Amino acid sequence: MSMGSTGEGLGRRDLIKRSAALGLISVPTMSFLSACASGGEDTTKGPDKGAVSKENPFGLAKGGKLDVVIFKGGFGDDYAKAWEAAFDKKWGTTSSHLATQEIAAKLQPRFNAGNPPDVLNDSGAQMIKIDVLAKGGQLADLTALLDSPSLDDPAKKVRDTLIPGTVEQGSQGGKFVALNYVYTVFGLWYSGKLFKEKGWTEPKTWDEFLAVCAKAKEAGIGGLAHQGKYPYYINVVIMDLIAKKGGLEAMKAIDNLAPNAFEGNPAALAAVEAVYEVVEKGYLMPGTNGLTHTESQTAWNQYKAAFIPSGSWLENEQLKQTPEDFDMKFLPVPVLADSKLPFTAIRAGANEAFVVPEKAANKAGGLEFLRSMLSREWSTTFAQQANSLTVVKDGVDPGVKLRPGTQSAVAAVKAAGADTFNYLYPDWYSEMDSEIQNASNELMAQRIQPKEWIKRAQAAVDKAAKDPNAKNNHRS
Repeated sequence: MSMGSTGEGLGRRDLIKRSAALGLISVPTMSFLSACASGGEDTTKGPDKGAVSKENPFGLAKGGKLDVVIFKGGFGDDYAKAWEAAFDKKWGTTSSHLATQEIAAKLQPRFNAGNPPDVLNDSGAQMIKIDVLAKGGQLADLTALLDSPSLDDPAKKVRDTLIPGTVEQGSQGGKFVALNYVYTVFGLWYSGKLFKEKGWTEPKTWDEFLAVCAKAKEAGIGGLAHQGKYPYYINVVIMDLIAKKGGLEAMKAIDNLAPNAFEGNPAALAAVEAVYEVVEKGYLMPGTNGLTHTESQTAWNQYKAAFIPSGSWLENEQLKQTPEDFDMKFLPVPVLADSKLPFTAIRAGANEAFVVPEKAANKAGGLEFLRSMLSREWSTTFAQQANSLTVVKDGVDPGVKLRPGTQSAVAAVKAAGADTFNYLYPDWYSEMDSEIQNASNELMAQRIQPKEWIKRAQAAVDKAAKDPNAKNNHRS
């Protein structure tokens, strides 16, 4: 399972140029200004330091150690093993590799003791919240990475090779501290095979979606499965409906903690009522409220439900459980009546955080590792091993063949054009995100009604607005 949200700047002008994913179009870039992006600052803790140059902007000493921790979820960790082998070969380093889903349990004691890893992929249900680490001064400022020369074209800065919104997504209080590496598309998913067999048409409106759910129920299967133990996923549907119904202003009001972000926002109530109708009419896959992400997703792979919400890591996460002829397809969240954004609009952008801890023993190594991740070579390795795109523009070699679900997501990005959006509040305000998820859990179990959900979500916003750090987080 991979989690995270993404940033709205991703789209509006430049994302339309991100054509069918394999031939992505570049935007004009700034020229390279300085070979030493770190400005002479000592980025390593240890006594050994390499000579700073255009090829070695962080002064990485050859032959040291590199401590890498990877979240082993939807993307697996084969890609990271390939990266580490390439890094060790180039730099003479010795990389240690830990892949786990228990990020907080394994890493929190290390952060507390002052001996964190050099690179951490902080993700999943048990991640350490990025805003919490940032507030604690535990994350290195990655601005030097952005201003370092790209490995593919040293005349370009790394920042000019990233899709729009990547920097905004990884910033906390105005400081860039997390590289969200995976280009992720969020929405609903279905089986092309099941739809063909049943004669169902891809729904574009919410009424059409409910009609397919009704037909599924008649056929003895669930309309909508969701990952009940992780309400993060059903919030993809709720929050997408809000953004599509109310437009970008409704989304920004939530990120900017407006006093009417939820209460007094007709789009928010309409969205929650729409999702609640699925529950009331008995269109949920039986038992889905009590299942984990993988349990629900596996049942969906077994044709026990028509739809499931997720990000585009779903295909790779379910490789072993997906029948060969399943024909996985992506579906933008269908629109409510009088929506400001079209059906084709999608939430898409940077996801899956990689950080370099402030107290890393080999901070220069961590920064150089992230710079290497942003090369076409490593980006292509990721596409091949994890079946997903990265935030590197032109980041995948043309010969790489993508799986059906990923191809479907790429086609959706192309169809969306400039109509992409995304939320920043889950990264900026993790407590608020958790409280909204908790409300959704209660809603799906019919323990609260839509108006109570709105009340609880607004209370979470109002609480977050009292955080002194909130004044540094604002989107225009």
